[in-house]
Amino acid sequence: MAVIETRHLFTLGCDVDGVSHLGPVPQGYERRIVTVSGGTFEGAEMTGKVRSGGGDFLTIRPDGGYNLDVRLVLETEMGELIYMTYVGRRNGAPEVMDRYKRNEAVAAGEDYFRTIVQFETAAPRLFRLNDILAVGTGLRLASGPVYEIFEIL
Repeated sequence: MAVIETRHLFTLGCDVDGVSHLGPVPQGYERRIVTVSGGTFEGAEMTGKVRSGGGDFLTIRPDGGYNLDVRLVLETEMGELIYMTYVGRRNGAPEVMDRYKRNEAVAAGEDYFRTIVQFETAAPRLFRLNDILAVGTGLRLASGPVYEIFEIL
């Protein structure tokens, strides 16, 4: 049996400054758009900031679970730009998921919070990011989500 190994890439914290509640849409779920206003990331290979203007175009399923669809632009301390996209799942007990709706903190392990990550960059030093997949696990602070991102080796 093949074994999947990972290596920590960085810790990512996003600041959010607005939520647009579109409400129930015809597809049978609730649509919310969370605006990302900034943040930081830090790892052995790269460190920097999250540029404002990204967002999470999430859906809340009828069972209360969240489907994440996030698009961000990261900027390293060297000025290199990275387009980071990820999809994910977040689900837990109803009282935990209600705290998400109120933008309250949810500690790691209180719910299932996982992501699948891809990158695009033109930065020569980081060009290898274009060819990898990564996974992440998260938690929610009142200010926004925090992720641990791991490259799949």
